[in-house]
Amino acid sequence: MRGERGDGCGQLVAASAPLDLCAEHLLEAYEHVAGEVGVTDVLPVPCPACASRLGVRYPSGWLCAVCEWRLGDRPDQEGRAVRVDVVYYLRWRDRVKIGTSSNPRARLAQLRFDELLAFERGDRILEHHRHVQFAPYRLGGEWFDWAAPIAEHVRLLAEGMGDPWDLHRRWRSESAALAKEIREIVEK
Repeated sequence: MRGERGDGCGQLVAASAPLDLCAEHLLEAYEHVAGEVGVTDVLPVPCPACASRLGVRYPSGWLCAVCEWRLGDRPDQEGRAVRVDVVYYLRWRDRVKIGTSSNPRARLAQLRFDELLAFERGDRILEHHRHVQFAPYRLGGEWFDWAAPIAEHVRLLAEGMGDPWDLHRRWRSESAALAKEIREIVEK
């Protein structure tokens, strides 16, 4: 009974204990379950594959909770070749460029801009859709006036995200993990 001595070990069971176990045995039970299912916690360092900070700690080590890379392992080299198309939103002064690339680092290195506002996963079809959606604010080519509807769209894309590159790394990591799973299925 809670607040009384347990039958098995004779130790006091705390009134707040979720089970009729003393503190020592409750901790042993927790460690057993944690070893089986892991404990979700903040990674000691960002995941090298997707930059997530959320991890699952096992007795054998950490796994990223987003992409499941084992902390300490190098990301799969094959994952680097994974193609992830993005629509990017760049601000330059009071204008916004809405473009697309499968290699945004290289593409953005070619452009003059003040700020990378957001990424949206998608290819030329989505880019075209955004150009049509924001056509009333088009200044020419892929450049648009920094109008309220565009600002709101970008705000929604960036909501909850810090650096857009973190999101891009996560997409690449997820795509690499999926490609690896598909290769393993095909090879069976």
